[in-house]
Amino acid sequence: MSRLKPFPVPAIVGIALPCLAILLCALPLAAQYNDNHFLFLLASGFLCDPGAASVCPATAKSNQGDSYEMSGAGTLEAQSNSVRAAGTYTHRSPSGNVLETGVWLAGELVSFNSYGAAPNALPRQGWPSGPAVFALKRLQMPSGPVPTGGLAVLRIRLVPLQGPSRNAVLQVNCALGDVPRERSVEGIRLSIEGNANDFSEEAGGRMMFLSTRPEVSAAVKAPRQETTQNADQPAKN
Repeated sequence: MSRLKPFPVPAIVGIALPCLAILLCALPLAAQYNDNHFLFLLASGFLCDPGAASVCPATAKSNQGDSYEMSGAGTLEAQSNSVRAAGTYTHRSPSGNVLETGVWLAGELVSFNSYGAAPNALPRQGWPSGPAVFALKRLQMPSGPVPTGGLAVLRIRLVPLQGPSRNAVLQVNCALGDVPRERSVEGIRLSIEGNANDFSEEAGGRMMFLSTRPEVSAAVKAPRQETTQNADQPAKN
């Protein structure tokens, strides 16, 4: 496994906040299905409600019985293999005791395999039906983001509140669209560098990719570009 560069905890602010800004700006701006640009939610946002403990956070278990619980959000571009994402995690023993907590930061998109668009995926049976879901449902038109299934493989860094950080590979599988039989179970898998135990059992979780148009990311940067252009132009009388 290739090593990621050290990533200090303060860097979370530089990644998590832009991801959130892109997410908030994208919902009213996103257009028709695009197989390259995606927002994604991992056991967070409108996918969860106070009573969704069985699916939020998402859980991956090892053969030894310990587990990692994870949640987060971000954006990815399949063509350029770029990703901006962050979230939180908790490592629990087989008896449920907390062994470690911290944040995870995405460093690289290894691959993304789209299963195709699923425009009628919201609301899904058993999903929360509060105002946030109804708000997104109103966007399920040609001008709204389209729920999409797929498998994303990310290189991430686990940054605990105490102790050294570690590199890992996170698989996020959303079982929507034309799902391969071997990936019919929605969930996450985690492989940690230096840990002989793979957390390969999807023990619950809810996640979704939302296809967007390329301009979504550009929209967040537009004000800065405009300011630069205005600064270079001579003042008009």
